[in-house]
Amino acid sequence: MQASELWDQFVTEHPEYKNKSYEAWNYGVDPDELAHLTKDGAKTATTSGHELYALEGEELPKENEYSVILDSNNQAVCITKTTRVYVVPFNEVTADHAFKEGEGDRTLAYWKKVHTDFFVNEYKQSNTIFKEDSLVVCEEFEVIY
Repeated sequence: MQASELWDQFVTEHPEYKNKSYEAWNYGVDPDELAHLTKDGAKTATTSGHELYALEGEELPKENEYSVILDSNNQAVCITKTTRVYVVPFNEVTADHAFKEGEGDRTLAYWKKVHTDFFVNEYKQSNTIFKEDSLVVCEEFEVIY
């Protein structure tokens, strides 16, 4: 199902969202697994590189925004609503946030390992350098459909 089809289905059942907008996107690493962790409710947070938003000319996510989460084939999996957005240095991300990300064993140590690897690669592709104190955007959300 395409993102627009899932959104239309959602709006048909919940007409109060008719005038709301959404972004459709998939996760940068293992979009299938992370989309399904989101749909199942294990993943209620994500983290992105703050500096990359400016480099790509994108705005930071905002509270009360809606997203259609896509799998690796750009098929809609679920709809989320952003409930909290905050920016912190990478090395100040908490164990609570790591747990909310729902990945691996949900520990801060696991989170730091996989996110360090991810950000080093992403920043390298943008000709920048990721450091332990680089700012990251922490986003929390809930599945609404």
